[in-house]
Amino acid sequence: MEAFDIAIVGAGLAGNIAALALADSGRRVVLVAPSARHTDGRTTALMAQSMDFIRDLGLFEDIAKVAAPLETMRILDGTGRLFRAPPVSFRSSEVGLPAFGYNIPNAPFLEELETRISAQQAITRFDTKLDRLVLTEAAAELHLADGRTLAAGLVAGADGRQSEVRRQSGIAVRNWTYPQTALVLNFTHELPHANMSTEFHTEHGPFTQVPLPGRRSSLVWVLSPREAEATQALPLEALSRAVEDRMQSVLGKVTVEAAPQAFPLSGMQADRFGKGRVVLLGEAAHAFPPIGAQGLNLSLRDVMALRDLLSDPALSAATIGEAFDRSRRADIQSRTLSVDLLNRSLLSGFLPVQILRTAGLHMLSAIGPLRSVVMREGVEPGGSWKAVRETLRERVSRKQA
Repeated sequence: MEAFDIAIVGAGLAGNIAALALADSGRRVVLVAPSARHTDGRTTALMAQSMDFIRDLGLFEDIAKVAAPLETMRILDGTGRLFRAPPVSFRSSEVGLPAFGYNIPNAPFLEELETRISAQQAITRFDTKLDRLVLTEAAAELHLADGRTLAAGLVAGADGRQSEVRRQSGIAVRNWTYPQTALVLNFTHELPHANMSTEFHTEHGPFTQVPLPGRRSSLVWVLSPREAEATQALPLEALSRAVEDRMQSVLGKVTVEAAPQAFPLSGMQADRFGKGRVVLLGEAAHAFPPIGAQGLNLSLRDVMALRDLLSDPALSAATIGEAFDRSRRADIQSRTLSVDLLNRSLLSGFLPVQILRTAGLHMLSAIGPLRSVVMREGVEPGGSWKAVRETLRERVSRKQA
């Protein structure tokens, strides 16, 4: 039986990045998963904290070639309701950043990660599924679908919403659904996007354009299931006109590149994020609608937290799951709750809820310091408090000088 320090099950974005990050620590890592399909037309917006992590892994230069910086994020009220919110723009320059992050197409991102993994001697790859996980006092045994058996001190489940690692570890999960479907597509446009992402809030959910290199953008369009089905069936020419109309022609003439992919919206959260020798990463632990660019950023914070815990000599592999659960609980629960509330506030026909949402956006538009706090928290959890502490230290230092 071949033995490894860490077994990572799942080779999506979170699993591949985890493999590279943990192999850098000098440990023997095995990655167990069939090769990912490169037909994913979606993109992922990584914020500054996540991009710093990507830089640390030596991935930035190649990833930046296919990515576009996000310098401005604009929210527009696209509802026809009585109480409508004013436009709100968040500019990275307001918090001293050249960009909030980058929008990266998933398919070339995965290809680059797989190339790096194949060149990393500390990572062994088994292109097969996990069949059975047996947890003992001494180690975790992974029985693979191809008949092989591995042993590992720690198992990281990054195998998605239907995680076998989670199920076989006896970790329960809570699921919920929304009356929405997200259409995902890419399009070209006549006018430059100026590295600006525009999110229209509609009665059915957000309609979010995010820049890609050149005069191209990605789109996540959230609709009711019936409308999504009808829209997905439109010929490309008619779909292009529908996208341009919904965007109020802010980017001029639009040409949709290919038929959209459809994803029914739902949410999921594991009851715990670690147990004994097992930790859950990414969508094996948490999943929610694609709102506010939170999904993979939250998953990468899972990886960062695990890497930090593994550097603590007081923790053993047999008990790291409980420490990981404690370290990730507040971040995961707060982000899940905030995305859920924002999404439900768009769907609500209850007038007081609409008034509260409108008032909140009005405050963000009018009050610069509040807007800065929200921007820093969106880029890096706790970033606003870190900035306050640094400002106070600078003032104290100037007074003492």
